[in-house]
Formats: sequence, C-alpha cells, structure tokens
Amino acid sequence: MDTILPPELVAAARKVLDANRAAGRRVAVAESCTGGLVSAALTEIPGSSDVFDAGFVTYSNEAKHDVLKVGSDVLETFGSVSIAVAWSMARGALERTHADVAVAITGIAGPDGGSEKKPVGTVVFAQAMRGADPDHIVADARHFENNGRAGVRLQAALCALELLMPGASAPEADVESP
Repeated sequence: MDTILPPELVAAARKVLDANRAAGRRVAVAESCTGGLVSAALTEIPGSSDVFDAGFVTYSNEAKHDVLKVGSDVLETFGSVSIAVAWSMARGALERTHADVAVAITGIAGPDGGSEKKPVGTVVFAQAMRGADPDHIVADARHFENNGRAGVRLQAALCALELLMPGASAPEADVESP
C-alpha cells in the first residue's frame, strides 16, 4: 500500500476500521500531542469514511476550549495534560459528531515541556461512548518511553487506536483534585 505512515500504525488503523465496521460503529478522535496522526492513519485506509466520522486537532488550550468546549476552569485547574481535560475532549468530540465512540489524546511528546510530575512521554487518553453515563469516566494516563518526539507520538497513536476497538476500555479513572 502507498503510505508515508509506519506500517504498524496503518495495520492498527485497518483493524480498528474493520472491527468497528463489523460492529456498526462510527468513531471520532480528539487529538493534541499526536497532531492528527490517528486521524491520518484512519484516513490512510480507502473506504474509511463509513466508520471514521471526524477528527479534531486541538493543540492549544484555546482550541480545546473553543472547538471541543473544554471548560477554562478545567484547563486552569488540572492543566492540558490531565484526565479531566482528556475526558472533556472526548465528550466534546462525541457531542460534535455522529460517532458512537470518541477517543481523546493529550500529552507531552517532547523534547521539552515535561516536568517532574509530568515528564516527557506522559500521555493521557479518554474514551467516551454515546449513550454511556457521563459520570462514568473512562481514562488513563500512560508514561511512554522517551524515545524522541516521533516515538512518543507513535506510541500514543497506537494506544489511541487500541481504545477505538469495540470492547476496549481504559481503566475507570477518578478526576484529579487540584
């Protein structure tokens, strides 16, 4: 297949599309640190439009707020790399599309921007399902190996694709306290 993307990413996207097509589900993605990589992988597959509804790249806090309606108070209290923000991004993507499931990704790909509490390689994921209890937060923070910006982004994109598989879920999370 003619592609500029890593073969493992395209293979994972194909599995997601095939599984969701079989399940009759449409998917959406809200991306920050992956910068559209998940959306690019899904649209790399011909015929993906029957499963992939929309992708949002909301890199800045302003875009997260303006496009996905992540609350300013949530961004200020928890920071952009947090379960609360990822969950708000996933819910926002679901509310703005016809998708049955949405996954959000926000993190620190590097090489700079990390801290002691949130080092480079920290990525937070959230999954929202249409019709699910909005108080049932499905999210997870991961710490990927800091093998360069591209490596962190690839690991994050692969993880996000796993969360789009029917039956997949991240551990249920408690929203952080300030």
